[in-house]
Amino acid sequence: MNALHTAVEIREALAAERITAPNFLLRRWQQLRQSNEQAHDPAWISLASEAQLEAQLAALRSRDPAQCPLYGVPFAIKDNIDVAGWVTTAACPEFAYVAVRTAHVVERLQEAGAVLLGKTNLDQFATGLVGTRSPYGSVSNVFSARHISGGSSSGSASVVARGLVAFALGTDTAGSGRVPAGFNNLIGCKPTPGIVSTLGIIPACKTLDCVSLLTLTAADAATVFAVLAGPGGPRPAEPVFGRPTQSRYALPPRPRVGVLRDPFFVSPAYRQLYDESCRHLATLRCERGVFDFAPFAEVAMFLYNGPWVAERYVIAGPLIERGGPGLDAVVAEIISGGKRFSAVAAFNDLYRVRELEVQTRKVWEEFDVLMVPTAPNLPTTADVIAEPVLRNSELGTYTNFVNLLGLAAMAVPFGFTDDGLPFGVTFIAPGGSDWALLEFAAQWQRSRALPLGAGLRALQAEDTLLLGTPPGSLPLAVVGAHLSGMPLHHQLVDVGARLRAASFTTARYRLYSLRGAIPPKPGLVRSDDGAQIAVEVYDVPIAAFGRFLAGIAAPLGLGRVELQDGTWVIGFICEPWALQNAEDITAYGGWRNYLSAGVSHESA
Repeated sequence: MNALHTAVEIREALAAERITAPNFLLRRWQQLRQSNEQAHDPAWISLASEAQLEAQLAALRSRDPAQCPLYGVPFAIKDNIDVAGWVTTAACPEFAYVAVRTAHVVERLQEAGAVLLGKTNLDQFATGLVGTRSPYGSVSNVFSARHISGGSSSGSASVVARGLVAFALGTDTAGSGRVPAGFNNLIGCKPTPGIVSTLGIIPACKTLDCVSLLTLTAADAATVFAVLAGPGGPRPAEPVFGRPTQSRYALPPRPRVGVLRDPFFVSPAYRQLYDESCRHLATLRCERGVFDFAPFAEVAMFLYNGPWVAERYVIAGPLIERGGPGLDAVVAEIISGGKRFSAVAAFNDLYRVRELEVQTRKVWEEFDVLMVPTAPNLPTTADVIAEPVLRNSELGTYTNFVNLLGLAAMAVPFGFTDDGLPFGVTFIAPGGSDWALLEFAAQWQRSRALPLGAGLRALQAEDTLLLGTPPGSLPLAVVGAHLSGMPLHHQLVDVGARLRAASFTTARYRLYSLRGAIPPKPGLVRSDDGAQIAVEVYDVPIAAFGRFLAGIAAPLGLGRVELQDGTWVIGFICEPWALQNAEDITAYGGWRNYLSAGVSHESA
């Protein structure tokens, strides 16, 4: 394969006209077809046909690259996701059908310019964390043929880690996106349940399922997430605890990170690396403490030992009852267990999970984010064959509870064992914190500077530069006491706002130091006789705007402010009556400059 691996690289090459999208994508597809014909790659269940590829390229030619953040970027999807005219198998030949509609997430990606090259292998019916439960073959770890890739999104992780596509979609109910990401040195983004549509995806547990993203870099993860989670379109089934009522786009400047007091590990090497990762937090200006994992662990037990197994039976039960050579025996046994749950048992278990969720809220009062091992060990394929249920159960220790509690999670690489096997950690935060976790993942990836995927290349600066805008955000320009480091900045932190950029207004504003304001603050007014004034622009969650607005005291308010690039954003403005006795400080070019000049501003 050629050397363009990430979406950022591909977009840069297209912009510089070093490649053209149709030629690049056709060559990539031809290489995949030829390679797969020479030796079957179990990571793929199907590749795009020539007609399917050409239809996408024809659609791509009609799109404006400037309006398509993923223009010309090749991707893959797990084969429990529908695409019209493509066969969907869920890794079960007896279940296979030709889809008549395209999943909403795939439509969004294609509208953003991405091109689908193939569908990837998985643990059958997305039931498993191992990547070995498929009649289409067992997917090996990209670093060791003896070890598993992790599942159920095994094929998606494999093709991204080897640089065959820039990113891939998986699904994640119990860790099916996070575990293979951790085992293959990838970023694994598991969004908050309810944020990304699951329409057109074969459910494992319909009330819990999430689409997961597997990428080489935090920058690519943010770009793809912004496309998938943008406004409009259908939403998934209501999660167990409802959708988050507020979003958070950034963690506090010194986030409080909870780590495990006495973690469970099967692998001593993994235990050592987790200890090292806990120490590494000190380099990121974090406050570290230990949290009580007990309620989370009890919640995790319900995913496969509770009524949510019955949701799996709803989809696959009739087929399993009929039987067939393509059914995986372990998967069939697990899903068949869903028949034993009564409605009474289901409600009792649901009530208990809700009680435990209340207990876990105490953790979030103390910590902004939790850091757990993505998995307690990396088994060999022989280990899994010998003890398929036990090994799989161990792998879900730090993943099974997340969707039941409506949380967001981000798997990130940390390092390697002495045997060269990847180890990663997962950051977990309350629902709605997806963009904050992406920002933190970028900071973490930058601090580790590990090679990408299966040693594809070294990390570069642009790999951790998040250029997208958080979905559901509004830009807000602040000019005075809300600037970073100023007395009222905490109000932006409290609502989870994220600094987008330092900028300036157009040269049509005047700035005044307001008399009697506590704390001291300026007033910005539009004027034909003005100057450029320094501002900071923040992305603020729409749902939090009312709460933020309620904290603004007269004579300030929010209106429209014109930035130096000609765009208009919401920003702080001042009522004219307050300027009668105010000091005109326009010449300083901004509030921070005025304060730094040491000018007496007692009147302010």
